Formats: sequence, structure tokens, C-alpha cells
Amino acid sequence: MSTFFNGVRQVGYVVRDIEKAMTHWAGALGVGPWFYKEEVGTTEFRYYGAESRPPRLSIALANSGDLQIELIQQRDDAPSLYLDSLKRAGECAQHIAFWTMHDFDEYSDRLLRSGYREGHAGRMGLRGRFAYFLHPDLPSGMIELSEMKGGKGEYFAEIRKASEDWDGEHPIRARS
Repeated sequence: MSTFFNGVRQVGYVVRDIEKAMTHWAGALGVGPWFYKEEVGTTEFRYYGAESRPPRLSIALANSGDLQIELIQQRDDAPSLYLDSLKRAGECAQHIAFWTMHDFDEYSDRLLRSGYREGHAGRMGLRGRFAYFLHPDLPSGMIELSEMKGGKGEYFAEIRKASEDWDGEHPIRARS
């Protein structure tokens, strides 16, 4: 538990083959079902503070207990921390995420005052904002803030609920 941001809610992994990763997590680790969106549709994007072309992303989400696992595959070469992480470390756990409904700006300001720098940020459709932060003293400790507005909180609750009674059937559930 963080005394500033509540609990960590998500661990995000950057992968090169999201279908392979979902199959592994579901089959070898029993985590699922995976809610998969091949084209996320990022509508706003900044890379190190400058407006940037949104990356073309596929994302899969599943829960293991209260912790959400996110798999991210970038399908183009737009500048992003996802590609930066793949180049630096290969496929890896890339970030932890804190979620908030009302304190996104306050949380962002706290991180910036603590020496973090916004690496990339944006919005997907009408859903709440997201921002990824890096600190020079802890380059492997990337933090995402995710705003739960615009139906994102309800969607994440649906994913959590689906994991509770999941019997291993239909491990991948495509979303439009």
C-alpha cells in the first residue's frame, strides 16, 4: 500500500506477441480470462511533453485476485515508452499502475515534485487519462497513473468480476 496513492492495482508487461503471451498466462499460469482489444484507439498522446503520433496498440487485461495484469503490444514505430522498454530490456514487466477517480492531477503533481518526469501520456477514446512517469534514480521503476473516468472503472470491475469464477474456458475474449 502506498501512503500517497493507495494500492498498486496493475502490473503492465510489454510483449512482442500478445496472442502468445495471453495463451501462456492463461494455460501455464491459470490467469484469465483475457479481455483483448486488438486496436485500442489512442486518441491523445504526448511523448516527453510533446504532442506525438499515438502509437498503434493492442492491449489485453486480466486479473489475478485484485491485481490486474496488462499485456501491451505496440504495432508500429511511433515514439513511446513501450518501444523504449522493449529496446532497453526486451519483453518485461514495464510498469506498475495506481488508479484514481478524482485525484489524477494531484497524483501527477506529487510525482513531478518528487523528481519524476512524464515519459508519455494520453487518453484512449472517452476514457480517463493515463500518464507514465520515470525517475532518474530508479529507471526500472516506471509508474502509471490511470484515471478511472469515462467508463474505465466499470470496465476494469467487469474484468475483475470475470476472473472470480473463471473455469479456464474461453481464455481470450475479444473486445471491439
